Amino acid sequence: MLTILGFAMIATFLVLIMTKKMSPIAALVLIPALFCVAVGQGAQLGDYVIEGVGNLAPTAAMLMFAIVYFGVMIDVGLFDPIVRGILKFCQADPMRIVVGTAVLAAIVSLDGDGSTTFMITVSAMYPLYKRLKMSLVVMTGVAATANGVMNTLPWGGPTARAATALKLDASEIFVPMIPALAMGLLAVFVLAYVLGIRERKRLGMLTLDEALAREPQPEPETVSAGTGTATGGKDRLRKGTGASASGTGTGSGTSTGGTENEDGDDDEFQGLDPNRPTLRPKLYWFNAGLTAALLTAMIMELMPIPVLFLLGAALALTVNFPHMPDQRARIAAHADNVLNVSGMVFAAAVFTGVLTGTGMVEHMADWVVGAVPEAMGPHMAIVTGLLSLPLTYFMSNDGFYFGVLPVLAEAGAAHGVSPLEIARASLAGQALHMSSPLVPAVYVLVGMAKVEFGDHTRFTVKWAVLTSLVVLAAGVLFGIM
Repeated sequence: MLTILGFAMIATFLVLIMTKKMSPIAALVLIPALFCVAVGQGAQLGDYVIEGVGNLAPTAAMLMFAIVYFGVMIDVGLFDPIVRGILKFCQADPMRIVVGTAVLAAIVSLDGDGSTTFMITVSAMYPLYKRLKMSLVVMTGVAATANGVMNTLPWGGPTARAATALKLDASEIFVPMIPALAMGLLAVFVLAYVLGIRERKRLGMLTLDEALAREPQPEPETVSAGTGTATGGKDRLRKGTGASASGTGTGSGTSTGGTENEDGDDDEFQGLDPNRPTLRPKLYWFNAGLTAALLTAMIMELMPIPVLFLLGAALALTVNFPHMPDQRARIAAHADNVLNVSGMVFAAAVFTGVLTGTGMVEHMADWVVGAVPEAMGPHMAIVTGLLSLPLTYFMSNDGFYFGVLPVLAEAGAAHGVSPLEIARASLAGQALHMSSPLVPAVYVLVGMAKVEFGDHTRFTVKWAVLTSLVVLAAGVLFGIM
């Protein structure tokens, strides 16, 4: 019964947010609360929620201060040269901009932290997408999928968890996987190219001078699927190609799914505004050095990440804005993002707390493992890779790697499949995992990009699944698993 209710709870949640019947925060709280009562454990709901909140509190603190830190860095102009450099390289070509998004997300992912990756990527690319009226779900989808592939770095989390759970060396798991992961990253770049070509056909192209001189218009509410004609706005580049603004060519064609500030386009394009009063050109190298030192400390694990961002945000505010009114203004300017993201994280704590506390996760995992036919035993590595897609999407990495992976490894060992092969195969689903509603970083991505989580999910999941399958197929082809 717990197995059925667990799958039903997840399905209900996904349907409600993808059809926009409920907001993600409301769905993350109310749906698990109702199912907790349904399984007869309503009296323990408070304990489950408190435990879930306690587990995610460090993550919420990290995101709060990371948003303030990178928000200040955007305000003072740290990323302006990156934006200008990308725009010059892309020459206002939507295809190059989407490919540039994938490349930037992959490079920044080397720090091993998804939230940082999304903050930097969106900070640099969002102004370009807004100015050219490009689809924002294309940006979030490409960035999330690229980060998912790179999330398999030994310091990114999943590889270390797999190594710990199976008592293996992380380098023995990761190094042989490099060719397969490289194929996955190549698949992301090909995807970015294809989506970029679609955006180019939909929007046309501008010269660099035209893009810089172009007056921003209010974001149109909808784009008619099948005609590519915008309702509202005066974009002379809209061309009928049968693609919706979401980049899928089907569906209702909502442009971003987010609520746009009709009066705020100039502010939203502030990455290239050379006259905003928050710029601190004389402190550019201090801010660059501080950011480099912060990322280095994260990689070297000198301190817990929440502590590093707390110290970094305090130092950045104090040095760049020494006067108290200016500091309060900067904090207030980023309060919406902080509240939205931290609220989403704590709401997700209710979902994960109930899923784990009621035993649903354990029963679901046991059912899935038990459903594997005996004849598939010698192919347990492939089975593990396939199972990693749905299980790491519907479960936390901790739940999958510490709860399910050891069971899969034991089943594989009974048929002569080594734990190393099982561990490598378990990494295949990470491209999809990074868009899971249980990953706090994805709320940073959609929040900063002003994209509805349901729109991001509907657009991204199919491409992330395809990328994960490429990694798995490459691993089999190269004899890694």
